[in-house]
Amino acid sequence: MGIVKTKQPQKKKGKSLFRRVNDWLHLWLGLASGIVVVIVSITGCIYVFEREIRMVTEPFQFVKAENRPMLPPSVLKQKAEQYAFAGKTDTLERRITGVTYNPPGHAAMSAYNTKATGYTAIYQNPYTGEVLHEKRFEKDFFRIVLMGHYYLWLPHEVGHVVVGWAIFIFVLLLITGLVIWWPKNLKKANVDKSFKIKWGASFKRVNYDLHNVLGFYVLLVAFAIAVTGLVWSFEWWGKSYYWLLSGGKKLETGRGKNQPPAKNDPGTTAMYAHPEDVLWQRSMAQYPDNQGYLQIGFGAKKTDPLTVYYNPTLKTYYKREFKTYNSNTLAEIPRKGIYSTPYAKATVADKIYRANYDIHVGAIGGITGKIIAFFASLICASLPVTGFIVWWGKKKKKKKPAAVSVPRKAVVKEEAMAEMV
Repeated sequence: MGIVKTKQPQKKKGKSLFRRVNDWLHLWLGLASGIVVVIVSITGCIYVFEREIRMVTEPFQFVKAENRPMLPPSVLKQKAEQYAFAGKTDTLERRITGVTYNPPGHAAMSAYNTKATGYTAIYQNPYTGEVLHEKRFEKDFFRIVLMGHYYLWLPHEVGHVVVGWAIFIFVLLLITGLVIWWPKNLKKANVDKSFKIKWGASFKRVNYDLHNVLGFYVLLVAFAIAVTGLVWSFEWWGKSYYWLLSGGKKLETGRGKNQPPAKNDPGTTAMYAHPEDVLWQRSMAQYPDNQGYLQIGFGAKKTDPLTVYYNPTLKTYYKREFKTYNSNTLAEIPRKGIYSTPYAKATVADKIYRANYDIHVGAIGGITGKIIAFFASLICASLPVTGFIVWWGKKKKKKKPAAVSVPRKAVVKEEAMAEMV
């Protein structure tokens, strides 16, 4: 009689050391940064359509376009100062810092910034100087949302560091998450599990799919949003990012601690009664088809240089130009940095870096790009939540006591003894 050999069940192959470390990092880094990622993602969702919402909810931004010249900046400035300070200005706070002209049909804007009010904008009819509205941005809804996005409504020196490191961790989580998501092999079952959400399954399975599958689909967009966002959190990140883009060049933004403020040549004397008006007229002639904004910026003193900020469109920011002029002679003062040349003449690295904000909010892709950024941010906000539920479910499963297995013979014997009694 032959001996029948029974096939022993193969033990399930355990995870490699790399996978165990990767999974451990994904879990604990996710738990550590989760709340911050949720807040930053939700506030980012809201802020994506800031401009479009303002266009609907702020009628004071619009005026009837008229077939006559707009008032020069000196007049709009004087009327704004009369409205805000009763004409009593000084060189510290009580002064208008700039006048902005928008496309035809839009209000002009004069701005000031005091400790009492914070940054404040006075919207004016550009043809008459009439004040249409005064907005204090410290109380503005989108300003409050942005402060949460930047530093969680904490003191800036604390909050922006917390946000920065949480988003840095989020970048690592995207990488470790991709490793976890990667199918073990290309069998149809594994591929379906990685690319499809099984809506008819249990809550536990659907939640896992929402974390795993949606996390994969949003990966590239989330990575772009996070990487561009870190530019505002860490100076070293921005410099490293530009270094990679430019092939080893140093970033010069034209502002910051190491950039001394521009000054008039002390050997020049005033040639114009209102140099800001002459500069505005020249700029209007230089940009005749302006569909964005043109801002004339004032220094604290009349002898300080004037600045011109020009953006050809209201939809994006990457084509902005910043120029500085001697307020006595209106000779241009050379600037350094990525905004020192027109966009068309900028290097590829400068163009990408200048588009950082527009990439971050999706505006680089128009309204379609903003919609993609909105839903990507929404999914990013959900990932810490679904991930926590996955972890909590596994934790509860481990704590659940195992059922005690009683041999059938023991049960029969116990029943027989009970009958004898």
